[in-house]
Amino acid sequence: MDRELERRHANVSAAMAEHELDALIVAGSEYSGFEGAVTYLSGFQIVHRYAYVLLPADGEPQIVFPSEARYVGEHGTAQLEQVFHDRPGEHIAAIARDRGWSRIGVYGLDYALTVRDYRALEGLDLVPFDVDFDLARAVKSEAEIVSVRESVRINEDGFEAFLAAYAPGRTAAEVMAPAEQLFVERGCGRLTMNMVLVGPEFAIAKAETVLGDFVVPSLEIAGPGMHWVEISRAIGKADAETLLMLEAYEEYHAIARTALRPGATANDVHRAVSKGFTERGYHLGHVTGHSIGMTMIEHPRLGEGVETELAAGMVFSMHPHAIAADGKACLYMQDTWLVTDIGGEPLSRLPLRIFEG
Repeated sequence: MDRELERRHANVSAAMAEHELDALIVAGSEYSGFEGAVTYLSGFQIVHRYAYVLLPADGEPQIVFPSEARYVGEHGTAQLEQVFHDRPGEHIAAIARDRGWSRIGVYGLDYALTVRDYRALEGLDLVPFDVDFDLARAVKSEAEIVSVRESVRINEDGFEAFLAAYAPGRTAAEVMAPAEQLFVERGCGRLTMNMVLVGPEFAIAKAETVLGDFVVPSLEIAGPGMHWVEISRAIGKADAETLLMLEAYEEYHAIARTALRPGATANDVHRAVSKGFTERGYHLGHVTGHSIGMTMIEHPRLGEGVETELAAGMVFSMHPHAIAADGKACLYMQDTWLVTDIGGEPLSRLPLRIFEG
């Protein structure tokens, strides 16, 4: 096991000890977009089906696959013992009962753990562990930050490809295609989730969606290191309402540089950066921001009532979604930020403005 993986296991094991867990099950599924947690603890990227990492408080970890799909990725990348079983939940439950485990944490209990495996674990004390697992991995290592920065560069280049292809009257699919091609060529593989806003709503880039003279792309990708980032800007001719929204965006971007500091709470940051939008009477249609890593959306969320304190090394996606009072005009631009000892660092070099198409 390499040193980076050992560091991750140590962080998660410390969180397990704090909650007196005998073991942790980390569920990952390519179908639901939760594959990153398994990669985080094993080095293995799921490209088909699902898998679990079983991390005991005492003993060696395993990665467990369903045997009906013998190949679910490049198995040589897994740095843990690999187990194939017809019913992975039965295998895990047998180990738990044999070793007398009483408290077992589960990451992905609500969204990624399969029904058949949940049923096999019946009778065991399962503890939801999504938040605690995410907080244990929220502070990125130097190696992870290098990966994040690489993803940012790829995302920026993809935005520029989108911008070069855009023209009013072209379809969303035509404009998104060059960006998606670049993302795949640069090592993202299937780890892209890119959309275009149609009014205040998100839509996939369909061939029948004809773009007008103002477009708001939402570009979200993970590079070769599998760290997700989100970088995008609006493009085209903005009306007076949208230009007022841009003023609020400029305020948020300036405030975030000091608000994203160690010791500040997620609630503090949310209130500080959203103030310019709410004071102008805009609704916030999407979460202000969230931690981001090998899973696209991680805890903590930057939102009302979230008292988690920030620390240097945390990485956040921020994207206040300003929607006009009438529900028609909107502005949605994304940035990925790094919390440093002296405040927030925006990782993108793209200027915060509306680009001309």
